[in-house]
Amino acid sequence: MDLLHSWGVSLAVHLQTDYKSYESWFQFASTVADLHTAYFVLFPVWFHLSSKVGIKLIWVAVIGDWFNLVLKWVLFGERPYWWVHDTKFYGADARPSLDQFPITCETGPGSPSGHAMGAAGVWCVMITAVLSMAAKKKPPFLLYSILQVSLLVLFVLVELIVCMSRVYMAAHFPHQVISGVISGLIVAEVFSRVQWIYSASMKKYFGVTLFLTSFAVGFYVLLKAVGVDLLWTLEKAQTHCVNPAWVHMDSTPFASLLRNMGTLFGLGLGLHSPLRAETKKNSGATYRAGCIIASLLLCWLLDNFTFSSKNQELFYLLSFCKSAAAILIPTTLVPSGLTRLLNSKGDDKTL
Repeated sequence: MDLLHSWGVSLAVHLQTDYKSYESWFQFASTVADLHTAYFVLFPVWFHLSSKVGIKLIWVAVIGDWFNLVLKWVLFGERPYWWVHDTKFYGADARPSLDQFPITCETGPGSPSGHAMGAAGVWCVMITAVLSMAAKKKPPFLLYSILQVSLLVLFVLVELIVCMSRVYMAAHFPHQVISGVISGLIVAEVFSRVQWIYSASMKKYFGVTLFLTSFAVGFYVLLKAVGVDLLWTLEKAQTHCVNPAWVHMDSTPFASLLRNMGTLFGLGLGLHSPLRAETKKNSGATYRAGCIIASLLLCWLLDNFTFSSKNQELFYLLSFCKSAAAILIPTTLVPSGLTRLLNSKGDDKTL
């Protein structure tokens, strides 16, 4: 593995040296590829364009990231920014110098890449949805083929940029981003064949959320009992990150777990809220556009709400609640609010 890691470090040095002018783009790509974008931006849009696509997007993102967490704990993957300092591979030779950035110092294991995996799964869902919508309109074969090729090229470009950005940031080795893309596509393909998620009851959502949380925590406790600390990477991040302020608690494995579980539980609450019954009569383009705009605005305001990480238990609880609220806004709160507003205006006109 040292040889593979050394090749990955060499590639990172090459990117940081020869593509320095693209640094802002690489940072932007890494930021946008985070599942935070899927939850706070993409979901509010897709849910009001097609509720099934929105539901599938959340399930693929959540289960994919949970699976990513388990794989990371099993594979014990290194990250370039700390491996280059810890390894004995270079012996007495000078070690390569890797630049670090505010988004470099993630605290979890590195394999597979969560950004590459999440981006692959989410983009696969969106591209499949676009092709499905286009197919329903029965376009000419040539036009549909051009659309397929164009979206495939777009997907490849997006994934290539995301993968390059993660290597450039010294957060992942090349083999980790490649395995992330493959894993993300597998999760998306599995959920393309799963139909029960569209009619899952609140009891099912609660059960799945509880099972996933219990499995991850139980797995951690079990290995901890036999002397394996799955949080071994936290010390490495704190030791080798050039700026202690760049080591964020929200990048820890348990913070990721609680965010995802909050997202899934929030989807269940939103879909099964009594307020949803009030919104089913409204489905016009103007109403949908209003829901999208209002949802994005409120999610943006929620996203700006931050809290201290000094108390870990409180931080995890608030992370869970914030993630659930981000999904409740577009599924229930905004549609219900707009429906009541439209109904009140309608009543005023009849007086």
